[in-house]
Amino acid sequence: MFSRPRLAAAVFLLLAGVGLTSCSSSQHRYGFDELTFSHLSPFPLDVAVVDIVNDYRSPRRAPNVEHLFPVEPADAAMQWARDRLVAVGSNGSALFTVLQASAVEVPLEQTTGVEGFFTDEQSERYDAIIEVRLEVKNAQGMRTGTVTARAQRSMTVVEDATLNEREMTWYNLTEALMSDLNAELDRNIREHLAAFLR
Repeated sequence: MFSRPRLAAAVFLLLAGVGLTSCSSSQHRYGFDELTFSHLSPFPLDVAVVDIVNDYRSPRRAPNVEHLFPVEPADAAMQWARDRLVAVGSNGSALFTVLQASAVEVPLEQTTGVEGFFTDEQSERYDAIIEVRLEVKNAQGMRTGTVTARAQRSMTVVEDATLNEREMTWYNLTEALMSDLNAELDRNIREHLAAFLR
């Protein structure tokens, strides 16, 4: 017979073991790196301040899915601005605005019948768009220069994709989208805002 303290200890160990088993059998969630751009050369702007604004409002419901992404496109775009736009002047301002940062899930047509049963197909496509604007204003608040940039990408997932696989696809989609946007902004800023670079 167990004494009362030993019985309590045995019950505790049993419950702890059940808890550990439950945790180990749950689906593993990937950890995702933050998307940063600090490894790239910054743009030293001849302004006193850089403001960063997100004007995109996600519906947060189907078919939109950007709010489910490990790194939302709007957040990645604002991080780009924080990392690459640096105020080095004494007056004037720059305004970086996220205009669009959506991702939409599109169901894909599936093969039916016996052939469909033995075929692993792509079941959904994710269409993502991001658009931003960078404005430079003088000390009187008048706009003296502006550029826009837009990037669009799509990726698909196989049917029966796990949550981890789907999230990895979303992360890769945001990363590819930002790579395109970065290249477009880099080119446009150097070409159209060269007068404001120090």
